Amino acid sequence: MSNNTGKVTFMGNPLTLVGNEAKVGGRFPAGIVMSGNDLKPFNLSDVAGVKVVTTVPSLDTPVCDTQVRKFNEKAAGLAAKVFAVSADLPFAQARWCGAAGIKNVMTLSDHAQMALADALGVHVKELRLLARTVFVVDSTGKIVYREIVPEITSEPNYEAALAAVASAA
Repeated sequence: MSNNTGKVTFMGNPLTLVGNEAKVGGRFPAGIVMSGNDLKPFNLSDVAGVKVVTTVPSLDTPVCDTQVRKFNEKAAGLAAKVFAVSADLPFAQARWCGAAGIKNVMTLSDHAQMALADALGVHVKELRLLARTVFVVDSTGKIVYREIVPEITSEPNYEAALAAVASAA
């Protein structure tokens, strides 16, 4: 695994991303996470069709809350399945989803092993959280869009991600 320092910051301070950097044109990696809904192992690479995989540091923070809510609003009209992955415990994810009324985004937890974070290269070493990202994966499993948000306290480019979903569908 590699370390990539300075690709993301938190309030202007550089952080280190650990893992194998997943790139556009490559295959979306396998990585076992846990479903926040039923506490069972879940592998995103087993899901057929177009996918939006957004990673967030923690659902209980304002920017992450906004990000997942916006994808939840847009997901109803998308020809894609939408997933939000964080290092939050599955119980916290389920509580947050219930309180936020999230119905169109499936939350997944990478808290146990950070396996998906490492496979994507988005594991923030200093915080043991996932960086803020958006990946769009086509029906063949190829990454067609990737955004690693440079400043963790900023939101992603929703319009670019949604345009990538439209192109991949």
